[in-house]
Amino acid sequence: MQNLEKINAELQGIDIRFDEPLSHYTYTKVGGAADFLVFPRNRYELARVVKFANREGLPWLVLGNASNIIVRDGGIRGFVIMFDKLNSVAVDGYTIEAEAGANLIETTHIALHNSLTGFEFACGIPGSIGGAVFMNAGAYGGEIAHILLSCKVLTPEGEVQTLEARDMKFGYRHSLVQETGDIVISAKFALAPGVHKTIRQEMERLTHLRQLKQPLEYPSCGSVFKRPLGHFAGQLISEAGLKGYRIGGVEVSEKHAGFMINVDQGTAQDYEDLIAHVIETVREHSDITLEREVRIIGQSL
Repeated sequence: MQNLEKINAELQGIDIRFDEPLSHYTYTKVGGAADFLVFPRNRYELARVVKFANREGLPWLVLGNASNIIVRDGGIRGFVIMFDKLNSVAVDGYTIEAEAGANLIETTHIALHNSLTGFEFACGIPGSIGGAVFMNAGAYGGEIAHILLSCKVLTPEGEVQTLEARDMKFGYRHSLVQETGDIVISAKFALAPGVHKTIRQEMERLTHLRQLKQPLEYPSCGSVFKRPLGHFAGQLISEAGLKGYRIGGVEVSEKHAGFMINVDQGTAQDYEDLIAHVIETVREHSDITLEREVRIIGQSL
């Protein structure tokens, strides 16, 4: 109760929802409640929340837009920050600067509208700009590292800094901010002038490929596993006979074995149990240990 009174007094005017079910926001449609779910409108509100949480000894984390993530059924203590309202996108010549909450797919369409090429690879990747930078998201031979100029981050202490792309330690689904705890609040991308029709045709081609191969009609956490060196996770899972394998309400997709879909009111525990079973079965079948790409956070029931 004391926390609630302090939050109401010191963070007045910020959109904070108490004991809010995160299943309403996650792409998997699972997850328990957040103690305090925050939707800051700008970096100043974000900094106020982080500094308040640090001062009061309350935990906090950024959920982005909750696409490549599983929130456990027991929910998350402290502050959970979502960037839905930090979503502006600006075009300046051949560069695009987008806030962390901007939709990645929509941002690629803004690049198309301005006949800028380089962002086509991301035209079907669900998620936000901040999450894409955090994960060094990529598809079809492209990745964020190829086009990022710089990004602004909020440090764990609540200070704003600018990081240049060369300092981001980009690797396969990896970036520096995974190590530092910095929060990406905006990113600037260097694109190139292109032909509108050519860019559109490439985006349509990649979107069609994704629709053919991926189970987009069901809730999921996206690609569950990182690509093992020299192999494809989906192929290894399929070869282990796991397509269609189900625990609770979650099953390995028949369409693409690298995806796990929520087909019948599945829980986060169903996801975790299925992931563990897939890792063990693939290890026994092919002697390869799959590594999770999806983040699992929060508390179990």
